[in-house]
Amino acid sequence: MNEDKKIYFISDIHLGAPALKNNRERERWFAEWLDFIRDDVSELYLMGDIFDFWFEYKKVIPRGFTRILGRLADLSDKGVPIHFFTGNHDLWIFDYLPEEIGMTLHRKEFITRINGKTFFLAHGDGLDLEDKGYLLIKRIFTNKTFQWIFARLHPNFALFIAHRWSKSSRLSKLNGKEEFKVKNECMFQFAQNYLEKEWIDYFIFGHRHRMADLEIERGSRFILLGDWITNFSYGTFDGKTFRLNTFK
Repeated sequence: MNEDKKIYFISDIHLGAPALKNNRERERWFAEWLDFIRDDVSELYLMGDIFDFWFEYKKVIPRGFTRILGRLADLSDKGVPIHFFTGNHDLWIFDYLPEEIGMTLHRKEFITRINGKTFFLAHGDGLDLEDKGYLLIKRIFTNKTFQWIFARLHPNFALFIAHRWSKSSRLSKLNGKEEFKVKNECMFQFAQNYLEKEWIDYFIFGHRHRMADLEIERGSRFILLGDWITNFSYGTFDGKTFRLNTFK
């Protein structure tokens, strides 16, 4: 890894979220951030829920996000590897973005070695095996038959349904004041249990819209990347050190 370069991690931007009123501003800030990292990014990890909703028809994709897609394509054209993890809001990404931009799509956790360190990377949803309700919903949404039926809907009607669903989600209720204890999080407990069978230096997740960086045990670290709704946060790894940062 080049000493002048960094690997960047970011999640939960929720572009186009109908529950939020500053979508255009947040999209511009995200575009500015992509410009900011342009000269020293060696690899980019988009860790889920980059879009608040995304569904690809065979000939139609969601309207908007031109600034972002153009900048990501530009980074890819420069030879920057881009990894996209589907989150619970944008799990219906199929082949358009991988083919058009050249990104690598991840639908489940991804374990990789970088400069001698082992990274466990995932959006973070679905790790709580006790959350039967959410796991059932995710199975329905990832079912090929359900996706085929949804694709038969007119895009205007389909996006109307999706945006109504999004407005009723917890995204519309985020205020940063809910009680948050990292060690009680299912993702933290998942990481603790995982270390019993395999060593991981960094567990990096999104999903919870919170920032966290703490040691699990003996140097293994648990990272929550925050979001671009209240935190405007991201992570960097320079080959030696991982850091959480905010972009103001």
